[in-house]
Amino acid sequence: MRLASLLPLALAASFACAQMPEATTTVLQHARLIDGNGGTPMADATLVLRGRNIAAINPAKLPAGATIVDLSGKTVMPSIISDHSHLGQIQDGKGGAGLYTRENLLNQLAQWQAYGVDTIVSLGLNDPTVFYPMRAEAHTGTLPGADFFGADRGIGVPNGAPPTPAQPGPYRPATPEEARAAVREMVARHTDLIKVWVDDFHGTMPTKMSPAIYGAVIDEAHRYNVRVAAHVFYQADAKQLVRDGIDILAHGVRDTPVDDEFIALLKQHGTWYIATLDLDEATYLWAQHPAIMDTPFFQHAVSPGLAAHFTDPAWRDKVNGNTQTVEQSKAALAQNKANLKRLVDAGVNVGFGTDSGANTERIPGFAEHRELHLSVEAGLSPMQAITLATKNAAAEMKLTDRGIIAPGKRADLLVLDADPSQDIDNTQTIRAVWHNGKQVSGPVTSFEPR
Repeated sequence: MRLASLLPLALAASFACAQMPEATTTVLQHARLIDGNGGTPMADATLVLRGRNIAAINPAKLPAGATIVDLSGKTVMPSIISDHSHLGQIQDGKGGAGLYTRENLLNQLAQWQAYGVDTIVSLGLNDPTVFYPMRAEAHTGTLPGADFFGADRGIGVPNGAPPTPAQPGPYRPATPEEARAAVREMVARHTDLIKVWVDDFHGTMPTKMSPAIYGAVIDEAHRYNVRVAAHVFYQADAKQLVRDGIDILAHGVRDTPVDDEFIALLKQHGTWYIATLDLDEATYLWAQHPAIMDTPFFQHAVSPGLAAHFTDPAWRDKVNGNTQTVEQSKAALAQNKANLKRLVDAGVNVGFGTDSGANTERIPGFAEHRELHLSVEAGLSPMQAITLATKNAAAEMKLTDRGIIAPGKRADLLVLDADPSQDIDNTQTIRAVWHNGKQVSGPVTSFEPR
């Protein structure tokens, strides 16, 4: 057998992909294994990778001719899946139109992957002319960076959410029939999901989407066996959406404590729920310069333009000076945490996402680790949080080939220097990321964002 160590730590993801030989079989030995199912980690585990998949765990005999990678002292877990992110909305600390380009998407997908997020769902605001060709490449494994799925352009309403300069932007139907026509156009392009923006963004938008519009969207999408995700804030909206057949609530309820009726509705309909705790925290946290901003794990997710944005005194004064918005965001985060804990305890289908990439403050890759941290602050155990971000996140998207470590599943793996079952922030001790059975990056300190 040939012996091999981890690839040199300074390799960038693209270099690793280009240089690593196409080994038929690789054996990862002596690792602590977190398989994504939520059980006790397995000590001194052996994984056999063949091609892009996991072939065996702890086999009686190692395959002849395999490349051996010694992971003594390391922890292996499934790579992270984000069920709610956005492509092409930000670039180097700026947002606006004209950012949905192949080059920008490649940079973003590389950043998610360097931070251990091997699959994302771009939940609306996608440019079909760029999105679909790149999605096809990603699914075949020929596109570097994270694999991705998406919700085409999505559907808002005139004078309503989302307030975005993105082009082509969402459809904005004024009637149920216009909404149905928008659905049919997206279905014809083979979208993975349909997205609707329902609420009024804390009362900042003059119009909310009416039940007549989103009811038509849900009905039409379901005619074609396509699921629908909704941007929500208020519990009353969320209840009506669930009654009308929504498949995914793409944000947590943040106005009131979730009640027994809502929990019963979610369980009755099998609706999936994504908290996106990081969303509200990110509106104010970086202007306060917490200690985490001085760590390499944060700094290597921040491009030069974004670093300048975060240190701009005018921006920081504006955010910190808007005390009403800061307090509103803190209250929403606290309510979101409490609701997440109650829903997980109640056995509701809970996925994982952050809204990363939607604006400059929601940082691709880093946001997912922050979401894990906030989930544990909410009262989840580290293993519960990891399960949301792996097994549950895959199940929400019906991705049966990933999300857990088991024979036959894709070898999308995180290798960590420390055990996140003991401290969730140990997901930040990334030693290597594997995608489709190959190591594609090392520590995040080897990654330079653009």
